[in-house]
Amino acid sequence: MSTLWHGRFAGGAAEDLLDFTVSLPYDRRLAEDDLACSRAHVRGLARSKILSEEEASTVLAALDQAGAELADGTFAFEPTDEDIHTAIERRVTAIAGPAGAKLHTGRSRNDQVATDLRLWTKRALTDVAQRVLALQQVLLDRAHEAGDAYLPGYTHLQRAQPVLLSHHLLAHGWALARDVDRIVDCRRRLDVSPLGAGALAGSSLPLEPDLTASELGFSGAFDNSLDAVSDRDFVAEALFALGLLGVHLSRLGEETVLWTTDEFGFARLDDAYATGSSMLPQKKNPDIAELARGKAGRLIGHLTGVLATLKGLPLSYNRDLQEDKEPLFDAVDQLSRALTAVAGMYASMTFDVERMQAAADSPYAAAVDLAETLVDRGMPFRDAHALVGALVRDSLERRVALAELVEAHPALGADGAALLAPGSAVTRRTTPGGAGPEPVARQLRRFERRVELDVERVG
Repeated sequence: MSTLWHGRFAGGAAEDLLDFTVSLPYDRRLAEDDLACSRAHVRGLARSKILSEEEASTVLAALDQAGAELADGTFAFEPTDEDIHTAIERRVTAIAGPAGAKLHTGRSRNDQVATDLRLWTKRALTDVAQRVLALQQVLLDRAHEAGDAYLPGYTHLQRAQPVLLSHHLLAHGWALARDVDRIVDCRRRLDVSPLGAGALAGSSLPLEPDLTASELGFSGAFDNSLDAVSDRDFVAEALFALGLLGVHLSRLGEETVLWTTDEFGFARLDDAYATGSSMLPQKKNPDIAELARGKAGRLIGHLTGVLATLKGLPLSYNRDLQEDKEPLFDAVDQLSRALTAVAGMYASMTFDVERMQAAADSPYAAAVDLAETLVDRGMPFRDAHALVGALVRDSLERRVALAELVEAHPALGADGAALLAPGSAVTRRTTPGGAGPEPVARQLRRFERRVELDVERVG
């Protein structure tokens, strides 16, 4: 079997070696980027007079033909095609003849694959960010629809204070906004072309990395050839950004699982976004939410796996780096599907506002309002906290309505009891960023503007 490196070896490669080292089954998705990289390289060789104009035209036409064959499924792969780079070069050489054999001049698969993967990752991260923005828009729309609906806010999964439903939905939206920030920032840092770094030390040929970088849409070219071919920081960073995004989707999923139980009853899933049971006829299962929660572990594993691979590598390129692609490809694939499914689930979900509000109207949820009223009247907060805590304990132990005890207390009276009325406590949150009507109205406008700006940033 002939390989790109067969000249150095007296015999052919063992089948076991090829079976173990082959990456074509998964790196063929880099074909579009490899073709773009090769076209830029050919034009650079022509500018440097390494290829004649006629040779460059012949090779570029062969690249176009190979690309068309890959697109329509007629490209015939061969057993010696270790990866997509080898396959395309073999086919180009078969089409273009001697001119095609010059395609790899001044280039190594080391700088080639690093360039391809950066091109792919830039595009993939943009697509993921656009899907995040679509989910944010769903949350924004649902927040507008929610109006003055409210529900219990929780700490330690215990009811704490009532919050507007719109405030709760936007909490998820702001977390996703940070995910967009990280993705955009990661995309900015990876926007460097390694093409021209060669195997590790550049080339003696008059190549122009800055020009090929510009032609490929990168913001610049590498500064150090050793770093250029060995750097996979961008993969690890992308996997962190994607992993944390997955964690945020997991939190959305966990909440949906809870809210759609009979015990909570805060939401109902649309039939199109739920599944049934193979045995139990009555079941309606939140599979999207559960899988969004479950995929987070997979995404975290991808990040830790790549970091473990990178931590022991000397400069520069090592074949271990082949292990960067499958985790990244899978993370993008899983999140792309998850984001679309979760957006559909949230867009079609029905909120049971009456059930939410009934759960939030417990008088105990307004305990802090009683304490703050006492603070307004001059009492130190710790004393107020202790006083109200004692009233709550007394109410629970004696099974006497809290409002009755509050009204009878000389420091609180009827004004204090009025704070326990259903729907009263949620209106009292007035500080910026808080859960009451006025700050949430301002927050809605800020979040809407943030999404608009991020749409422009993502492109």
